[in-house]
Amino acid sequence: MEKKDIPFLSVAELSEFIFQKVVSPVEVTESYLDRIDSLNFKFNSYLTVCRKEALQSAREAERAILQGNYLGAMHGIPVAVKDQLWTKGIRTTIGSRLMADFYPEEDATAVANLKTAGAIILGKTNLTEFAIGGSQRFGLNRNPWDLDMFTGGSSGGSGSATAAFLCATSLGEDTGGSIRRPAAWCGLAGIRPSWGRVSRYGVMPGSWSMDQVGPISRTVEDAAITLGAIAGYDPKDSYSWDVPVPDYRAALSGDIKDIRIGAITELIHSEIVDPEVRDAVVHAGTVLGEMGATVEEVSLPLTVHGGTITGALINVESAMTYSDWIRERLDEFGHSNKIGLLTGSILPAQAYYKVQKLRELMRRQVQKALETYDVLILPTSKSCAPRLADDQPVTSKETATVPPVMTRPFNLANAPALSVNCGFNSQGLPIGLQIGGRPFDEETVLRVGHAYEQNTPWHKMRPPNA
Repeated sequence: MEKKDIPFLSVAELSEFIFQKVVSPVEVTESYLDRIDSLNFKFNSYLTVCRKEALQSAREAERAILQGNYLGAMHGIPVAVKDQLWTKGIRTTIGSRLMADFYPEEDATAVANLKTAGAIILGKTNLTEFAIGGSQRFGLNRNPWDLDMFTGGSSGGSGSATAAFLCATSLGEDTGGSIRRPAAWCGLAGIRPSWGRVSRYGVMPGSWSMDQVGPISRTVEDAAITLGAIAGYDPKDSYSWDVPVPDYRAALSGDIKDIRIGAITELIHSEIVDPEVRDAVVHAGTVLGEMGATVEEVSLPLTVHGGTITGALINVESAMTYSDWIRERLDEFGHSNKIGLLTGSILPAQAYYKVQKLRELMRRQVQKALETYDVLILPTSKSCAPRLADDQPVTSKETATVPPVMTRPFNLANAPALSVNCGFNSQGLPIGLQIGGRPFDEETVLRVGHAYEQNTPWHKMRPPNA
């Protein structure tokens, strides 16, 4: 195998070649670093490339494997990490100029878990400021499907790096949809795990009650492998759950004949949904039905308000996290985040209390539906990737961006949700199918997504600019 062809392998394929010693971790890492050197300028996916550290880790992985100490499917696999997660001795900006010179003294637990599994950290990826939206303070991140299109906030750098074959798989973080939306807009598979499934220790917070780390990968199987490496209880994170971590890869049976699927009426047949997106998601439901699943429409009326509810929560909770800087260094934030953080700073306690009550009502509505259905399906985003716009000023309520709606029900319910590619629009941009499930039942979510993926051609398509 030629070195230049290595980056186009899936994690599943690559791990087998590494195990069989067909390729070495050093060859693999060099092949990705070569692509980063050649192509990162087009996408601005990476803010920091860890060449020296990656090659050292690759040599260590190669030595261990040759000695018979193979650790599993992530051993020797090059990974990109969103620059929101601490990396020991490596610059971690969180997308903010306020943190441009921050070098953590330890790894985030998710990063430490990757290293324990033998993975190789290639570098840190671009993101929106403080992962709460607004501008990209270190330059625009571009979509491999169309360089004039956005990759999705806030884990867009991980999305573009994965789609452009600049890493084998990546980590993102999802507060309101920031794993699933980049996955959808970049034609990938991305899963937000249940809240508490993956430790958030060493992850700079956006909204403490919704933040969650998870993988953005090229296939569902790769996402399952990556999630298995990072999941688990962590005593450093008091919100992580001490529950067993299943073998996610083993759950990918391809058989969904016993699965009941609810298609959320309000978020599929809505006037805000682009017709091409709606048609692709409806057709995906038909495909799942043809594979033996039972697919029925289900009404969840509160889900249409998910954007408003989460918007208030994110504004208030992020304003509390960064209150000192809001008081002392407000001018160093991007324009949109200034508005959001100031709004969160003055939002009355009664309003925060009300959105918490609304959140609980929505959570109950979602969980009630999941008593009947194994998973729920809907679009990941109401449209495909939009054109790039760097922090456009908000001058009135008419110019304010409508909060994303589609991803929010599962953040509010603390439930897992996966985005998988379900086709392309007439401009050649990817469309995401979202599959949400019961808390801590990532197995079923991944099983359905993998079965769909294996019965459709979309995951095999390659971006024209990659």
